[in-house]
Amino acid sequence: MTPSADSNVNKFLNSLELPGLGRTIGEVAQKADVDSDKSAIRVQIELGFPAASRHDEYRAFITDAIRGESGIDDVNVDLETRIVAHGVQRNLKPMPGVRNIIAVASGKGGVGKSTVSVNLALALAADGASVGLLDADIYGPSQPQMVGLAGQQPQSEDGKTMRPMEAHGIQVMSIGFLVDADQPMIWRGPMVTSALQQLLHQTTWQDLDYLIIDMPPGTGDIQLTLSQQVPVSGAVIVTTPQNIATLDARKGLAMFNKVAVPVLGIIENMSTHVCSNCGHEEPIFGSGGGEQMAQDFDVELLGQLPLDASIREQTDSGNPTVVAAPDSAAAAAYRNAAQRMAAAQAVQGRDYSSKFPKIVIEDS
Repeated sequence: MTPSADSNVNKFLNSLELPGLGRTIGEVAQKADVDSDKSAIRVQIELGFPAASRHDEYRAFITDAIRGESGIDDVNVDLETRIVAHGVQRNLKPMPGVRNIIAVASGKGGVGKSTVSVNLALALAADGASVGLLDADIYGPSQPQMVGLAGQQPQSEDGKTMRPMEAHGIQVMSIGFLVDADQPMIWRGPMVTSALQQLLHQTTWQDLDYLIIDMPPGTGDIQLTLSQQVPVSGAVIVTTPQNIATLDARKGLAMFNKVAVPVLGIIENMSTHVCSNCGHEEPIFGSGGGEQMAQDFDVELLGQLPLDASIREQTDSGNPTVVAAPDSAAAAAYRNAAQRMAAAQAVQGRDYSSKFPKIVIEDS
């Protein structure tokens, strides 16, 4: 094939929309190269988000599409993943050892944000990413119980920093590891924000692609600290379909917009109730709230997750759905939401601050 033909194939390749993702290869790939001759086409793609569970599906889809477009049967597609650091607030730089920090937030409590956070983290890890989970709810930490580490404490080798705990293949840190489970955190705002900073910066995170921060509800001190002092590359808003939840979730989304943190999308949790006896689904919290909110703010609806008794049981036992029942419909919903979230992050601008030399001005 001629160079112009290669260019045509490459242009076609970049325009392909990956199934179930709603985004083109050109949007979510770090690199998409075509090498071809008259009888064969070789394609090398570096995806900017983890999707190991769908590589075979993507490979077959791309192969068939190029065969149909080019008329050449000998098509070989090589898929890899390379996750890079993305831009953060203008006055901040990404943390060492952490490429991307994603805040999972909600305007109110009781919408299942912590359950969503841990399952998103586990889904990203299952698809090949290196993932950490920070429980930022200082007043009501729940992640130690959810990941099966309740009652355990992190280790410190130098008395100044802490090694993150590990569970189900992810790194975890929470104030719940450092205080008694029955001890109330009767702290004012400055103490709470200081504790968050210590948990974030004094934990020796190990080469993370993503650090998922499970935020407390509301738009108070911790949210402001996170948005102004922590290099966040994206945020996800969790809501339920009902109006009361979306009213508060809108405030949380608007806060991130004001502080220039890109909102990657909305997750509608408890979208439908699944009867544990007969499997009947019913929207007991109403319907359409998350979808309407996504339309109003022009952001993506990343997923609609079920209200299922097994999700609660699995999370309470320290084995969240993605690891306890990986083949279940609920786990598939979490994985799809995580992939769409990571793909939305991949579309965001890259961070190049590490490429620039540090300028030092000295008196001569």
